[in-house]
Amino acid sequence: MEHAGHRSGSFSAFSLRNAAFLLIVINAVMFILQQAVKGLTGSLMLVSGDVLVRPWIVVTSMFLHGGGTHLLFNMYALLLFGTLIEQRIGTKRFLLLYFISGILAGFGFAAFQEVVIGASGSAVGASGAIMGVLGMTIILLPDLRVLLFFFIPMSMRTAGVIFALVDLLGIFGIGIPGIANVAHLVGLAVGLGYGYFLLRKKKEFSARFARSPEQPRIRRMLVVKRSSSAPKGRESAGGTKSAAKDSRDVNKSIELSKEEMEDYLKYGRL
Repeated sequence: MEHAGHRSGSFSAFSLRNAAFLLIVINAVMFILQQAVKGLTGSLMLVSGDVLVRPWIVVTSMFLHGGGTHLLFNMYALLLFGTLIEQRIGTKRFLLLYFISGILAGFGFAAFQEVVIGASGSAVGASGAIMGVLGMTIILLPDLRVLLFFFIPMSMRTAGVIFALVDLLGIFGIGIPGIANVAHLVGLAVGLGYGYFLLRKKKEFSARFARSPEQPRIRRMLVVKRSSSAPKGRESAGGTKSAAKDSRDVNKSIELSKEEMEDYLKYGRL
């Protein structure tokens, strides 16, 4: 999120069925409209003093950008990490992560401006939401190798520490001016927290089934149930009969409850 100063007022990364790519398209269209429609940016941007009377600007400001470079870097990060995390945790939870991170980042920025700085400030950009996605990536894929500033190799864990330090220094005026550092930190914290929650739930799920003496049969049944829910056109007649036979064999010994199946789909495959 760029601090705009004190102004008034099968999974495919490039599929429109991919929410991350759809968000990129929406941001690009909104940027074009910003250039074409006079006054659009001023009416939809986040102004800290107006948050309580116009709370929707916390959301609308997430789809505005302060320039082509600002848009390019944000959308590049969203393409790389957003598609990765969406594939990992599913579209619904990805959108929840994205919007909650962005909204709380906006409120955090507004509160900091009004309470700590004591002056109204304005901001635009999706950086708070994207920092939430990065926070989730740090938790779920801490050893993922990335190139900081496009040429310094390091793990996501190390990059996360650097991101946080840069924004902490920015709060005290050390670094690039015009950046909503507080919004970045809030978004990052939301992503880290949500990622930790999902990871803990996955570990609890794995531990529960690891203690079961029927674990191999449970795993077999999960595979059978997932294959039986696939479109019929993708299965051969022999495959359908085999799956049905396996299902009958497994059902003789154990049956998963609906809650256990939902837990598996939510947390077992992160």
